[in-house]
Amino acid sequence: MEAARSSPSNSRCVIYGLGGNAREAMRYSKYGINAMFSEPLERPAAVKLVRATHLLVLHEFRRYVRVPVMTEVAVKAADGTRFTASSIEISSGGMSLKTSEELTLHTNVEISFALMTLPRVTVRGVVSWRKPKSYGVRFDAADERRHTVKKWIDSYLEN
Repeated sequence: MEAARSSPSNSRCVIYGLGGNAREAMRYSKYGINAMFSEPLERPAAVKLVRATHLLVLHEFRRYVRVPVMTEVAVKAADGTRFTASSIEISSGGMSLKTSEELTLHTNVEISFALMTLPRVTVRGVVSWRKPKSYGVRFDAADERRHTVKKWIDSYLEN
C-alpha cells in the first residue's frame, strides 16, 4: 500500500480493506484506505459499499486506462533527430514506445501516429520514463491535439 500511495501513477488508486474492525484499520490509515469491507463479509453490506464507491473506481479507470495497441510512431526529438518506434500502450495522457534509439529523460518530442479508426495525429510530449529499449511519453497538456486521442480512447472503451 505504501508503494501504491507513493507512486506518482498510482497515488490516487482506490484501496479497499477487508476484515477486521475500525480500530485495526486505523493502523493503515496513513495509506488512505478508501473503504473497508467488514467481516463476516455479507452480500448486502458488500453491495452497499461497492455502490457507494463505484464512482471512485470509474474515475480511476477512466483516468489511467491504458489501451494496448501496436502502431508505427514517427518520433521527432527536440534536437531534430527523427526515427520510427512502435507503440506498446496508449492512454489519454501519453503513450509507451518501443525503439532501439536512445532518448534521455525530459527530452521534448513530437510524435505522430494513426490508430485504427483515427487518422494520423501529431502530439507534443516529453519523455517521462525510460527502460531498456522502451520509453514513456507524456503528452503536453497545452497541446490541444491530445484531445483527439482522448476521444478515441473514450470511444474505444464504449464499444
